Amino acid sequence: MNEPIEQIVARLNALYPQLIDLSLGRLSRLLARLGNPERRLPSVIHVAGTNGKGSTCAFLKAIAEAAGMRVHMYTSPHLVRFNERIVLAGTEVDDEVLADALKEVERVNNGEPITIFEVITATAFLLFSRVPAELTILEVGLGGRYDATNVIPPPLVAAVTSISIDHREFLGDTLAAIAFQKAGILKPGSLAATGAQEREAAAVLNDVCRAQHVPLYARGREWEIHPTANGMEYQDQSGSLTLPEPGLPGPYQRDNAGIAITALRLAGMGIPEQAFADGLL
Repeated sequence: MNEPIEQIVARLNALYPQLIDLSLGRLSRLLARLGNPERRLPSVIHVAGTNGKGSTCAFLKAIAEAAGMRVHMYTSPHLVRFNERIVLAGTEVDDEVLADALKEVERVNNGEPITIFEVITATAFLLFSRVPAELTILEVGLGGRYDATNVIPPPLVAAVTSISIDHREFLGDTLAAIAFQKAGILKPGSLAATGAQEREAAAVLNDVCRAQHVPLYARGREWEIHPTANGMEYQDQSGSLTLPEPGLPGPYQRDNAGIAITALRLAGMGIPEQAFADGLL
């Protein structure tokens, strides 16, 4: 019988005393020993922000799957089962596959200091590199610039949801400082999508994108979404989409849905209008 996931995780937790220690060095070392699986992921959409990351990832996955695509997704934290963090080609990873991958990563790490989030991230990348899919959705754990997920090469699209004050002890005391950390996922060679932002955060995103030569598609400038009598209408340079209201409750979900739609249209995956509609329900 396989060792329980919780038991493996508890053992790995003991490798490093700090739950959070923002750095890319430990994980980069481990991934190199694993053959750099982060360089062999299916097309990546990387999602950072303070509010709405989970909803945006859910919309991305649902729309892509409505278009018939196989989707990997990495999110955190989990609600009930640890396995929720890793969706492998559309299906939550099963216990045996996850346990085997965690133990492989543990063996290769060979007892060196590493945080549990870094171990989980390495495990997700290893699994994603081995299973065919058309899209990988990665949710940043904390911040962006030094988050473990940011060891990846430039993603196809980077998406930044609403930024507000959070985790001051790690990210800084001002909205601009926090936005700068979130903007760390914006890399040369990528495209970027963002929604409604406070002026201070928007200025940082614009500045970083200019410096990194990353085209930024922002709500109210390159795209817009607004309610209609029967749902919503989305508009960008490629045209308009007539859509239902998102199934997730709250008017702010329009913004998250719009970011997801913009990211997928930027990715150039040829998703039909009906898949956008079906994925929002």
